[in-house]
Amino acid sequence: MTTQGKQIEKFSKFLSLVLRHAPETIGLTLDGSGWANVDELISLANAHGQALSRALVEEIVETSDKKRFALSADRSRIRANQGHSVEVDLGLEAKEPPDILFHGTADRFLASILSTGVNSQSRQHVHLSSSVEVARSVGARHGRPVILVVDAKGMQRDGHRFHLSENGVWLTSAVPPRYMRTLGEGGHAA
Repeated sequence: MTTQGKQIEKFSKFLSLVLRHAPETIGLTLDGSGWANVDELISLANAHGQALSRALVEEIVETSDKKRFALSADRSRIRANQGHSVEVDLGLEAKEPPDILFHGTADRFLASILSTGVNSQSRQHVHLSSSVEVARSVGARHGRPVILVVDAKGMQRDGHRFHLSENGVWLTSAVPPRYMRTLGEGGHAA
């Protein structure tokens, strides 16, 4: 990874921290929808030893393969698209999900998940993907990946709500065990 790539990764993680989990670490205030003023973010970051600039913020937003952040139309505000552990209302309307969605996890968590379901833990929502590959990538971050197939259509029929974030991640409050099965080797349901 290039020096510039390492810098972008470092500041992307910093933005995730202050826009998703702990804005108070630099004294930043998010509005009720999770937006922060870009100039205030940059000023506070710099005051806390983080050499952040508007150009770097815009590059992170524009080049992120996961599209974790969004800028407002006038580019004066920024927010994380999902993954918050702080209470925010992203203003997302309920959407009809595809018949199935996928959730990636590590194999060491599988027994617990099959028993209690997928819960949001410290975050506001459970994250689901319409892609096996994305779910596998998420699971691999935590160990040997296991893919869960989620009966999203059945969940919706039974009253569960789904939202689609700006970056294509499906969000719901929890996935009870009865709506899941594991994806077997070679991509077949187990």
